[in-house]
Amino acid sequence: MSSEQNPATPKSTGNAGNAGAGAAGEDTEHAGPRPPRLTYAAALVGLEGLALVVGGLWILVLGVTGDPDDRQQAVTGGVTLMVLALLPLLAARGLLGRRSWSRGPAVITQIMALPVAYNLLQADSMAIPAGIALAATAVAALVLIVNGETTRALGIRGPGNAEDSDSGVPK
Repeated sequence: MSSEQNPATPKSTGNAGNAGAGAAGEDTEHAGPRPPRLTYAAALVGLEGLALVVGGLWILVLGVTGDPDDRQQAVTGGVTLMVLALLPLLAARGLLGRRSWSRGPAVITQIMALPVAYNLLQADSMAIPAGIALAATAVAALVLIVNGETTRALGIRGPGNAEDSDSGVPK
C-alpha cells in the first residue's frame, strides 16, 4: 500500500514533514506507533493524578460531613490535593499525545512522590502499604520516562544530537 492511499503514514524527506509541526499544537511530528513504555509511563502518571483527586475528595467530604478538628483546614487540604492532581493528569495527557513538554512535569511529579512515599513508610500504621505502592509507582514511572525509547518518541534529543536546521543532518 502506498503512502498516497494511507494518509496516516506519510513519507517525508528532509524537513518537509515538519513544516506544519507547530500549527496544530504538536511540538514535533512523530513517526510510527507510540512505544508501549510511553503508554505505561502515561498510565502510571495518570494513576497518581487520579489517586490525588480521590484523596482530595476523601479529605474534602470528611471535612464537610464529619467532625474534623479544623473544618477549614480539611477543606483547604482537600482542595489543594485536587489542584495538585492537575500536574500529573496534564502530564499523562501530554505523554499520551507525545508532547515533549510533558516529560518535565511527569518527572517532577515522580520526584515529589518519593519523599511522600518515604514519609508514609516511616508511619506505624496502615500508611506503610500506601508508601510501598507509591514508591514502586514513582520509581517505575521514572525509569519509563527517562528511557531512551520514550525520550526519542517524545522528540527529545540529548546533548550533541541536535539537527542542523538547514540540512536536517545531525551536527
